[in-house]
Amino acid sequence: MHLRKGDQVVVIAGKEKGKRGRVLRLLTGAGRVVIERVNMVKRHTKPSQRNPRGGIVEKEGSVESSNVSLWCNKCVAPRRPKAEEIKEGKGTEGSAKKRRVCVKCSTVFETS
Repeated sequence: MHLRKGDQVVVIAGKEKGKRGRVLRLLTGAGRVVIERVNMVKRHTKPSQRNPRGGIVEKEGSVESSNVSLWCNKCVAPRRPKAEEIKEGKGTEGSAKKRRVCVKCSTVFETS
């Protein structure tokens, strides 16, 4: 999956198109993501010890990950990420780390 928890994303397709938010959870088995304040759904809950009154609870639903794109703050637009390797250490024995950067402006996508 091209997303990580905490990424700033924008929905690019579907009924929530154009909405932005942070990724709260990844549902990797289903290929879906939960984004804050996007695709709000209502759940009817029974009274329990955790929620003694019960009632209707509004919470975030999931969105297909293919309908979501990373948001680049420098470009101020949704962008695709590309992997960039960073060499660490001396010579050929040094380890290489990968980081995600914007395809257009090469800004690093920060995860908070």
